[in-house]
Amino acid sequence: MAACVWDHDGGGGPLSLFWDAVRELDRDVEGEAQLAGARDGHLSQLFREAGLASIDDTSLAITVTHPSFDDWWEPFTFGVGPAGSYVAGLDATRQIELRNRCRDMLPSAPFTLNARAWAARGLAR
Repeated sequence: MAACVWDHDGGGGPLSLFWDAVRELDRDVEGEAQLAGARDGHLSQLFREAGLASIDDTSLAITVTHPSFDDWWEPFTFGVGPAGSYVAGLDATRQIELRNRCRDMLPSAPFTLNARAWAARGLAR
């Protein structure tokens, strides 16, 4: 079995900047930090609890270049996943506030973002 999850808890995931912007506007939002496997060592723990053996874990680094802010922002408008669901639940005014906050936090385009994912694999006993 193998699994890979973005580092949502450690601030190294590709959505970290998005959730930081959200929390500046709404401090009560948790984001994705508590999702299964989203923190260092959690995938290995879950694998052990599932009875897997010979567990290996690591982190994976990626770099993504976005040609424009709109390329970065557009996927959030599709309503997919926790981030997209959050955006879809906002009224138009709050969506614009969040979009503008994100734009202010990102460098000028084109820009590159670095991210980290936690990965683990294990064997069934």
